[in-house]
Amino acid sequence: MKEVIQFYGYEFRWLELLDLVIVIFLIIQLYRLLKGSLAFNIFVGLLMIYAAFFLVRALRMPILTNILQNFINVGLIAIIIIFQPEIRKFLLVLGKKTPLSKDSFLTKLFLPDKFKSYKDEENIINEIITAVSRMMSTHTGALIVVATTYRLKFDTASSIPIDANVSAKLIESIFNKHSPLHDGALIIVGNKMLAAKVILPVSENPDLPTRVGLRHRSAVGITEHSDNLAIIVSEERGTVSFAQDGNLTQDVSLEDLKVKLYEVLIDGYA
Repeated sequence: MKEVIQFYGYEFRWLELLDLVIVIFLIIQLYRLLKGSLAFNIFVGLLMIYAAFFLVRALRMPILTNILQNFINVGLIAIIIIFQPEIRKFLLVLGKKTPLSKDSFLTKLFLPDKFKSYKDEENIINEIITAVSRMMSTHTGALIVVATTYRLKFDTASSIPIDANVSAKLIESIFNKHSPLHDGALIIVGNKMLAAKVILPVSENPDLPTRVGLRHRSAVGITEHSDNLAIIVSEERGTVSFAQDGNLTQDVSLEDLKVKLYEVLIDGYA
């Protein structure tokens, strides 16, 4: 097998071709990750600075070359600081695709006991669906975050700890308009409702519909950089939506929501 590829008089090694393919793949993934966010504009600005550096160096302009070189030398630290949420999301996506992720063959092979019974998960799904159905009929606004792969970190200063089993009646009472806990989000981890009245980060995605309110933007915000599912019940229209991986799906049926909950809580471990 030849180690050199000839193309229009140019010679390339297989490793050089593989190197180019990997770089193109990473650029495409970065584009998909940053598309529609403010970080995308920053990323484009950094690319322009790098392009300007190569241009002034090729034109032999020493002063600008020296200035941009010093900026680029410090730029790596600045990139890590500026793009910290995006880097976390990128690593999270990569981690979900590794052989040791929760839905991989190796995990199921060596940890079979973890996947034997889904009674708790099915009970949680039924309780959530029951609560959402009743809140839709009464136009009761709600925001429920179902944490999936790890314990969700949230602002404990503004939240109220609950530590109770998932219950439809308790969920309804929390989001009752006269309840002091109805503002903010309810956090569910495993089979427990950990806290209510939780303040979530608001998404700055400019591609979100202008008519969506704070609940929807908060739902998108909490899922942009963490592997969670956020469920929203609209107080104005009595409809239900959900957010996952920074994407908002609006006006879904209860059956669609149930399928999504099964996908997150059960199929992810099957």
